[in-house]
Amino acid sequence: MVAPSTLKAWLRDGAELAILDAREEGEFGASHLFWAVPCPLSQAEFRAPLLLPRRDVRVVCTDGGEGLAARLAEVLATLGCTDVQVLEGGTPAWQAAGYELFSGVNVPSKAFGEWVEHHYETPSVDAEELAAMQAAGADLLVVDSRPMAEFHAMSIPGGINVPGAELAYRVPGMLERPGTTVVVNCAGRTRSILGAESLRRAGLPNRVVALRNGTMGWELAGFRCNRGRNESFAPGIPADAAETLARARSFAEAVGAGRIDRAGLAALRAEPGRTTYLLDVRDPTEFAAGHLPGATNAPGGQLVQATDNWVAVRGARIVLVDDTGTRSAMTAGWLRQLGGWEVSCLMLDGHEDLETGPVAPRLPDALRPAVPRIAPDAAAGGEVAVVDLARSLAFRAGHIPGAVWGVRTRLDAVAARLPPGRPVAVAAPSDELAALGAAELRGLGIADVAVLEGGTAAWKAAGFPLEADRTDPPDAACIDAYLRPYDRNSGVEEAMRAYLAWEIDLVHAVERDGDAPFGAW
Repeated sequence: MVAPSTLKAWLRDGAELAILDAREEGEFGASHLFWAVPCPLSQAEFRAPLLLPRRDVRVVCTDGGEGLAARLAEVLATLGCTDVQVLEGGTPAWQAAGYELFSGVNVPSKAFGEWVEHHYETPSVDAEELAAMQAAGADLLVVDSRPMAEFHAMSIPGGINVPGAELAYRVPGMLERPGTTVVVNCAGRTRSILGAESLRRAGLPNRVVALRNGTMGWELAGFRCNRGRNESFAPGIPADAAETLARARSFAEAVGAGRIDRAGLAALRAEPGRTTYLLDVRDPTEFAAGHLPGATNAPGGQLVQATDNWVAVRGARIVLVDDTGTRSAMTAGWLRQLGGWEVSCLMLDGHEDLETGPVAPRLPDALRPAVPRIAPDAAAGGEVAVVDLARSLAFRAGHIPGAVWGVRTRLDAVAARLPPGRPVAVAAPSDELAALGAAELRGLGIADVAVLEGGTAAWKAAGFPLEADRTDPPDAACIDAYLRPYDRNSGVEEAMRAYLAWEIDLVHAVERDGDAPFGAW
């Protein structure tokens, strides 16, 4: 057990440290330490190996005082972690000691976005100003810095999808006139600010502004977003790639990011006592076409926007991989200022022995339970009860008719809802997760339980129907997800306003906390 005062001192001693919160994302989002990273107990066997490339790194597990942290520490021990502690009393004890707690998710990244706006004086326009410019026929390029899935769900009329790391790489070649004003938007604030400032830091001569409060601000002002759009940049390497690389490197190296080759990477990874993350910042399609062994795909704009999805260790080293360099250099410049990590860029030269396909986390053999499997067609007659371990929002969007949603490691309530005497099939995003859930159900007294091979995706591919229900599970039950305003079934506008106010106030909370000297590491 570690006292709050000890952990506070550890955050400032310069040595490597990871703080992992064992609660589900929705619970984590209610109140947590600034540098804590969510590692939900239900996903820990898959998530922890990605967050902790070095198993002997110093780790502190925390929770809300419910005892989940101790259970996470046990899981980490089974994965080979050797320096694991538990924060005594969890977040209540941290607060009682006089230290700051934060709500929300991806808090370091979002607080950093607010700092960037203040520090660099990033210009912005609000929804009414943009609408007036469009109505007047102003020369505009509106670019949405989110991934395509988010753009497809809702977008500013006239916008084009150019995800964050692509902006400095793609936008210069998309502009035909120096008088064109570039407007960068996201759903809220962070990616708008960072996207606009990326273009400014990369030396784009055009006027660049962020859309203040993004699509939320647009809709709160009474305007309608588009749905179902797919406009995007032209694929391939831009003709001005050499020029954008030079500008991006100037930005990155000015704040202390470096360059590295394959031999340097091998030396870093071989050094004991240090953690090195190898993150490929390209688009997922490019990553799947060929990537370095051991690399994880972390598209650059999302990596800066949600750094704690990939990086948990304070004081670690991060190597960013790219094929033409601009995207990794821009990402490196921001990560250096955000968290002070030692960041280097590695350029693929086309001659490496590359792996193909996406990378999915695997369950260690010792932790893989022996559970029978059942094919979708064998479960389609209605005689098999289905338990679905997908994310709550995915379950709402489409699930096997009659399936019961649940969170693995908390299936006792689900077991009580299953019809007695019927066989049970467990569906999940991966068969390995389903096997862990099936083993848990066995421990709760359900003997006839199997893995539904391929889960809901295989069911759909076999031609069987899905049903959708936005209210199942209800908002209050979605403990595995920190619901965005758009995800809620009621109080959407109120949630939008609260979110935007929260984001703006983050800078002051970070100052009170004192453990994130953005830009001054």
